[in-house]
Parts: sequence; C-alpha cells; structure tokens
Amino acid sequence: MPEESIAWLNCRPGKVYVDCTLGGAGHSRAILERILPDGLLIGIDRDEAAIRNAEAILRPYGRNFRLFRGNFTRLPEFLKTLGIDGVDGILADLGLSLYQIEGSGRGFSFMRDEPLDMRMDTTTGVTAGELVNTLSEAELSRLFWEYGEERFARRIAGEIVRARAASPIASSLLLAGIVRRAVPRPPRKPKHGSGRRIHPATRVFMALRIAVNGELENVEQIMEMAPELLNPGGRLCVLTFHSLEDRIVKHRIKALEKGCVCPPDFPICVCNRQRVWRNLTRKGVRPTAAEVAANPMARSTMLRAAEKL
Repeated sequence: MPEESIAWLNCRPGKVYVDCTLGGAGHSRAILERILPDGLLIGIDRDEAAIRNAEAILRPYGRNFRLFRGNFTRLPEFLKTLGIDGVDGILADLGLSLYQIEGSGRGFSFMRDEPLDMRMDTTTGVTAGELVNTLSEAELSRLFWEYGEERFARRIAGEIVRARAASPIASSLLLAGIVRRAVPRPPRKPKHGSGRRIHPATRVFMALRIAVNGELENVEQIMEMAPELLNPGGRLCVLTFHSLEDRIVKHRIKALEKGCVCPPDFPICVCNRQRVWRNLTRKGVRPTAAEVAANPMARSTMLRAAEKL
C-alpha cells in the first residue's frame, strides 16, 4: 500500500521522516520525492543486505537521507546521533520484503529449500532451526498457537518431534513437508472461498519468524515511544500483516486517544492522563482489490495511522 502509506504520512517539503523498515526502499524513495529539497529521511533496517540495497537506490538523494543498521526500537539513539529531538512522521511496514522471501536464503519461504534461519539480523539471536529442533513438544505447540493462531498446533508439534528424532530438521522445505503431513486435508475442494485457502505451513512459519525476531515486543516498543518522538502534528503510520500485530497497534492508538481513564463516577480526574493522538483510521485501511490482484502478499495488510496532538 505505498500510495496510501505516503498519503497518511502527509509528507511535506523540509520535514523529517523515519522509515523504520527499509526493506526494498520503495517507501523511502517515495518519501524523499515529497520532502525535497530540504527534508530528511532516516532509514532503519536490521538486515545488512537491505541497507546496501537502500544505499544504492537512494544515492541520488545523498544529502537528504541517513541510514542506520539496527532494530527500529533504537530510534531514539539514532535520532540523538543526528542531533534531532523530534520527527514529523514515522512509517513502520512490519511485513517481509520480497528480497527476504525470495533472495535472502534464510528459510522465510516454505516454497524454497533453504536453511532454517529466519533472522532479520544474522549476527545475533537464535535461528528458527534451533527452536524447531530444541523446544519441547509443549513449547512448540504453544508457540504455534500463540504466535501463529494455528488450530492444529498440537498435531504439528507432535509430528515435528517425531521427525527430528530421526534426524534434525535443517531446511525450510523439509519443515513445510512435515507440517503438511500433520494438517488434515479438507474433505473436498473449497467452494466460494470457504475452507483452508493458505498453505498449511503459513502460520507455523509466521510463528517461528515472530519468535526469532521478537516482532511483537518490537511493535509494543515503537508504539510506546512514538508519541515522545513525534513533533506536534506529526503522524505515525503502521502496516501490519497479522492480527497479533494489528491488535497491539489498534489498542495502543485507542488508549492514547482516550486520555483520562478514571471511572465515570469520579468527580474529578485523578489519573492526569492527557489525550495524545487523533486516530485517523478508526476501522483501519485495507488494500484495494486491484492491489491484491497485482500483489497477493498484500491481502492481509492493515494500515493504521494517528496524528500527535
């Protein structure tokens, strides 16, 4: 949803914007086009390959952008390095980039035979393969249920434990095959869009990626720090791709928009909480049918935006 994202950010010449997840740098380039000649784009990504790619793509805007490799939860640190107290917009696209799926070789896709890594930053943290081969059956089941909302979590966990007893599960294609064996097939071909329409391994791979990269904790942190980092009138725009992320973003915006949380029968406010946001997208914004047709990866996208008062 590039056009929608840029529109909700309200990019203006001379202002400062942050792209928390550079990915393929498409959003960053679109922002830069709108903030010239004196604006600044701050780009962040944990993936070294994404940084190198962005440097090449954004080179024509040399004095108008700064790139940082690291988790976007370090944004206050990066701003301090630049001597910046506040920004006019923050964009966080929380989905995988096409490069990570098709070119990283880290096992993000269940359609490819790659090592089970799934780390955004390959210099730190545990891999998906380590989780799959070391967690207990109960721990795997809980991970798939809590992070993937997978209804067959127990069956899948049991099949994984049986398979790894013979030999370690080392590749994405091998894991996908194990999951497929564990998930019951629909009794007949789905009609009119009913039944399971996604690959059986989709939710398992999502759950592992979330766990490996601490994605939910990262969303919590950016939603916590954004109000302090935005200038008055500045906007936050977040693109989520599953209900767990969206729930965090939606509830945080709602809480900060409300302000006072005192019981209604209190004569005066004692919590002293002030309204912080103006919610710009109460029901969220979904991609158009045309975009989903052109890019099926966009089908689960939810865009939410808020403006600091």
